[in-house]
Amino acid sequence: CVIEFTGGPGKWSTRTYNGARNLGSTVDGKPLLVSSVKRLEDALVVTEFVYYEELWPTMQWLHRVFTQSAMGIRASGAAAVNLCHLAAGQVDAYYQFMLKPWDVAAGVIILEEAGGRITTTDGSAYSAFDRSLLATNDALYEQMLRKLEGPTARALDNGAQLGPANIPDGYKLRTGAQLE
Repeated sequence: CVIEFTGGPGKWSTRTYNGARNLGSTVDGKPLLVSSVKRLEDALVVTEFVYYEELWPTMQWLHRVFTQSAMGIRASGAAAVNLCHLAAGQVDAYYQFMLKPWDVAAGVIILEEAGGRITTTDGSAYSAFDRSLLATNDALYEQMLRKLEGPTARALDNGAQLGPANIPDGYKLRTGAQLE
């Protein structure tokens, strides 16, 4: 469950996003479905502009790339909400680095159940412990991945640590398959 606060002074409200494996996902009880945008130049891309010295050149480069190749690029400030907006078709693609499991766990299930696709930024199978994320609809996935693979490889070559982290002691990490 992800609860999003919307509105402003005197007009606050909430949206409640829910999802469960093989049961679909909803916002305020209405079914969610990712967008059907097929071309990157028509897509609204979301990320967050966080500063990690080893990733800053990559983040700057990718901001320029997506500003030039997508309809627009936005930042909302919350990974789980970004994933829910993607699940609702309000945005079309999301990429991010250095997230924590608690930032994304609920949003990942909500997105997958709405038809979204999620991997690492180099195209590997994703787990909530990975520190790079690419999420989109199927139609945009390859276009986004082509833009992210090279910069991700360069960041790794420059020492960025994007593999799994924050794994609790004793937890067996399974990757490459959905949990049943």
